[in-house]
Amino acid sequence: MPIKFSGWEAFCEKSRHLKPGQAPKSSHGYTMYHGTHKSSATAIISSGFRPSGGGTLGPGVYCSRDINKAMGYPGGCSANDRVVLKLRVRVGRVKKIDGQSWNMQTTWHQHGYDTAWLPATAGLEEDCVWDPKRLTVVGIAHCTDSATKTSLEQLIQQQQKSEGGGQDRQKVIKCKVCDDQTQLQHIVERCWECKAEICPFMDKHVCHKRG
Repeated sequence: MPIKFSGWEAFCEKSRHLKPGQAPKSSHGYTMYHGTHKSSATAIISSGFRPSGGGTLGPGVYCSRDINKAMGYPGGCSANDRVVLKLRVRVGRVKKIDGQSWNMQTTWHQHGYDTAWLPATAGLEEDCVWDPKRLTVVGIAHCTDSATKTSLEQLIQQQQKSEGGGQDRQKVIKCKVCDDQTQLQHIVERCWECKAEICPFMDKHVCHKRG
């Protein structure tokens, strides 16, 4: 028997952007950015990321919640040749790298962590994700070449319509009631009193027929 609702309020974390200094929560998904050369962007969108062999936080895929950090990469090339990819990152188990955990700077994955987070202390914050399948390109955040930007956006749309394409991706569905994007269809009910369509993941529903 379906649950009947007639007025309620719930908390739903819809914000995927972290504020400066705000720690990412394990198992959540967030918006981050990755800077690359425009000649490499097509391969990343089509075939996924290739983890680096090393870096400040060791091997993995580097990204940042701060677009300004991403816009500085790759180094040594013209700003017009850079593309910043907008990502959806499932961070998994996160390890904050600070003075107390500096001994795990490049070995965090060996201790069971999926993502290393370096806070913005000496510079702009950055994250290193071990498994490239945890990152999905969802848009182009910056590209000065309009033709390249359009081409890459079309490629992203094609990838989103495909059923995996070898990337172990799931189809993203937008709920028609709460507008949240999810991989599982939300069950929509009708308010017991006013009969309006409601979703349990809405921020709140106030029934106007209640006295």
